[in-house]
Amino acid sequence: MIRCVGAVVHDPRGRLLLVKRANEPGRGKWSLPGGRVEHGETDHSAVQREVREETGLSVTVGRLVGRVLRPAPKGTYEILDYSCRSSGTELFAGDDAADAMWADSATFATLEREGALTEGLAETLRAWDCLPRNE
Repeated sequence: MIRCVGAVVHDPRGRLLLVKRANEPGRGKWSLPGGRVEHGETDHSAVQREVREETGLSVTVGRLVGRVLRPAPKGTYEILDYSCRSSGTELFAGDDAADAMWADSATFATLEREGALTEGLAETLRAWDCLPRNE
């Protein structure tokens, strides 16, 4: 099992933080910021590192929102997604993120309709009640 983490971050307006993946799996698709937990790293420090590398934001990690299993070339990705708070909203894409954005409800719905989200993301966030909250 390959341990990974993800960040569910909403800004004060209820928009959801998304990154456009620059690498496989899901290259070119929008997803939550996150990635592999490195050796000796805690889940919380991995979330903070991944969000900072991919978006430039610093976050405070909160509760575990949920767990997802996805097939990987050499096993299975175990992805643990955590609720996070950020003090800032200014984004810049970095590391393995091609782009980053705050997605409102309409934008998220458009990405879902166009098939631009990573597989299962919309359904999972919907089940966890973590979709963008603004109207």
